[in-house]
Amino acid sequence: MKKIAIIGCGISGLYFANKLLSEKTYDFTIYEKKSELDLNDGYGIQLSVNSVRLLNEIGFNRIAASEVSFPKKVNFFEAKTSKKICEIDISKFNSENKRYTTLKRSFLIKFLLNNIPAEKIKNNLELTGVERGQKIKLSLSNNLTEEFDYLIVSDGVFSKTKSIILEKDTSPKFFNSVALRGNIKNLDNNDISLYLGPNFHFVIYPVNQNKEFNFISIIRKKLSKNEISNQNLFESSDFLKSLCNEVYQKTAINLNDKLENIKSFPIYVSEKFEDFNYKNIYFVGDALFTFPPSFAQGASQSIEAAKEAFEEINNNSDSYYKKRGLKIKEVNWRSKLNHFAFHLSNPIIVLFRNLILKILVNNKNFLNNYLGRIYKD
Repeated sequence: MKKIAIIGCGISGLYFANKLLSEKTYDFTIYEKKSELDLNDGYGIQLSVNSVRLLNEIGFNRIAASEVSFPKKVNFFEAKTSKKICEIDISKFNSENKRYTTLKRSFLIKFLLNNIPAEKIKNNLELTGVERGQKIKLSLSNNLTEEFDYLIVSDGVFSKTKSIILEKDTSPKFFNSVALRGNIKNLDNNDISLYLGPNFHFVIYPVNQNKEFNFISIIRKKLSKNEISNQNLFESSDFLKSLCNEVYQKTAINLNDKLENIKSFPIYVSEKFEDFNYKNIYFVGDALFTFPPSFAQGASQSIEAAKEAFEEINNNSDSYYKKRGLKIKEVNWRSKLNHFAFHLSNPIIVLFRNLILKILVNNKNFLNNYLGRIYKD
């Protein structure tokens, strides 16, 4: 029986573990540095059909419909006027039992944890060293060493394991942007609303059938190294208030007093796709590559990567990093282009952007290339 270590208890690591449960030839252990996961987080995520199909392989299509939402459109608006620019019918990419889905991230984590035996997860443990060879020897923070056949690295954007294995600093790059996140209740809308403004955009979408909505705004903001590393800054009421005002003052719709559970955090992205050359170590999720959050593919690409890593091990093949690298390149440039286009500030250029958007959303070939290539089964 092959032994597999999974570092990190996020979406990609948990999906990988669920796939292992269907095979009798693997024994796995998940190592998580936190004492417990936050399963009460009400913030949302989006899942396009490419990841919903993979989640259905482990029973996602049997969850209660009340806990998710199935938006059919993305509606584009000018933030300062609330004037609708255009819409994209994302339901065109749906098929039977595979629909674009929005939900609370915590609900997805609960679903992924549901089938995993509790004894398979070791909390309060961090990786301190990796010795590579035919077998992989891990040194852990409890002064123990364990030996495995495969290592799955899924410990997120600030992956300590990545730096240990590559023997260099692999810290992500600050994207000169800050996220403002919150919850909204009792809106009369079942679709995704995307508001575009000068140097910022925000998205509102339902996360279940109980009139609960996720709000996320990405705001261009340059910060010093000291400011970026100061977690107290992002938690301070003054900083949160200044971010809220920055959005409120440039937005026609009334968000004041509607947002709850407001949080902010700096946006980080990967500078490059590393030259990975390992046959028994697989980086997945944000530990592999972190995208700008303007194409809503973070969770979906994490799940895709975990599925591909599982298949590679199961089939004893050797194409994971080449295949992933190509997909990452496609998603990354789309994410950067969206970020640029969403944040335009020159009124004349904005006018042309809106005109081009109206044309492109009705162009079937464009939609199939820009979205369909990523969403495809």
